[in-house]
Amino acid sequence: MNVPNANQAVLLLVDIQNDYFPGGAYEVPGSSAAATAAASLLAKFRQQRDPVVHVRHIAEKPGSTFFLPNTPGSELHACVQPRPEEPVIIKHYPNSFRATNLLEVLRELGAKQLVITGMMTHMCIDATTRAACDLGFECTVVADACATPGQAHDGVKVPAEQVQAAFLSALSGSYAKVVKAADLL
Repeated sequence: MNVPNANQAVLLLVDIQNDYFPGGAYEVPGSSAAATAAASLLAKFRQQRDPVVHVRHIAEKPGSTFFLPNTPGSELHACVQPRPEEPVIIKHYPNSFRATNLLEVLRELGAKQLVITGMMTHMCIDATTRAACDLGFECTVVADACATPGQAHDGVKVPAEQVQAAFLSALSGSYAKVVKAADLL
């Protein structure tokens, strides 16, 4: 793996949950391809015995339509199922650090660097990466192991590919190094 000080790097898998996949309550374009890339990184981290942390969003906001508690859609996808020794952080906000014990878990693991994957790039990946950087972590976001849907504002529709590119470009440099999975495998 080409991550400096790999023994201090932690793979962070954010919200790779069933509702984002075909047939789910909120299908995200590119979710299957992103999950496949994330699963490849997961296999590599496990092979090297590097730490892995899973993050799972459970909706608490009234009117939520996906990630509802105790539903199959809120479960982590089969391709990234955690092992018993891998922490699973439950969150209720886009920022994986907000009102969770993620920071404590990462400190216990001795993490200095985070390799961040998951969904949705424009929301939870963005919020988590910015927070992690502000907390002093060196962040690497794996572009092809993330996915996001198109967006619209003020009558302007922005396709998923452009949303993905815009958010990754905004993170690149100031908040994270943005790479492809193949760069780390």
